[in-house]
Amino acid sequence: MNVIEVENLTRTFGAHTAVDRLNLTVAAGEVFGLVGPDGAGKTTTLRMLCGLMNITSGSARVAGFDVAGDARQVKDCIGYMAQKFGLYGDLTVEENLLFYADLFAITGSARDDLMSRLLRMTRMESFRARPAAKLSGGMKQKLALMCTLLHRPRILFLDEPTNGVDPVSRRDFWAILSGLVEDGLTVFVTTAYMDEAERCDRVGLMDRGRLILADTPAALRKSLPETCYEVVDADARAARETLRALDAVDDVVLAGSRLHVFLKPGASVDSLRHALPDAGVRTVLPSLEDVFIATVRREGQREAA
Repeated sequence: MNVIEVENLTRTFGAHTAVDRLNLTVAAGEVFGLVGPDGAGKTTTLRMLCGLMNITSGSARVAGFDVAGDARQVKDCIGYMAQKFGLYGDLTVEENLLFYADLFAITGSARDDLMSRLLRMTRMESFRARPAAKLSGGMKQKLALMCTLLHRPRILFLDEPTNGVDPVSRRDFWAILSGLVEDGLTVFVTTAYMDEAERCDRVGLMDRGRLILADTPAALRKSLPETCYEVVDADARAARETLRALDAVDDVVLAGSRLHVFLKPGASVDSLRHALPDAGVRTVLPSLEDVFIATVRREGQREAA
């Protein structure tokens, strides 16, 4: 069963098209990740799906409700967590939770039980008396998530929730999300981190307002028609410059301490071995980042032709 259905969703700002005829579906209990560079249209898409921004054309249904005509019903079913920490810094963790519980009209033992469960789930029990302004970035995001979950939404919309957060806090945040999904929550998340995209059930790659690919991470990594070659050299940066100078090479991407190389049509892998005789060269499955970069490059070449 699909809980999000989008058809030709479009948003323009004057002459600029921020989201261009977007089509996608998200199933109940799924984690769907929307990936793309700054300005790709991810946040605009999210805000339209939450009923926070008017749709120029097309349609979107969330939890069975039309976003344009039934915005109130949509908002009752969803939780939305924006990029910027929007809670009250002078209030403590517990006071922020109590404030948002009042907004959602959650009172009495139901409120106390839910707050206790959320604090335990996020391991924030010992910080309940700390002012929000004095929390670390990761703790602020956990607090924002708890406030978003207070009214028990069916669908959770997260706009780059771990942007600027340290790796350990990012891992903890995703562990919490995994537990929520096991309990039946649907998650729609935008992210700039490819390792987070790998955690999603399905990923949409977005560029310049258009959805250019959408599939499981495993399927996307197998979708490139080009072969990806991994090059291992003692000096990866120097090797990258050497390979970039070759006519046979289409693109070279740093992948940790290694290089991922794509050749132009008809070029031979022997050109890599001749240029770097001491390097190791082998065929590998591309990363999601490789897929995104290669796909965007191919789309650009097609438009320029």
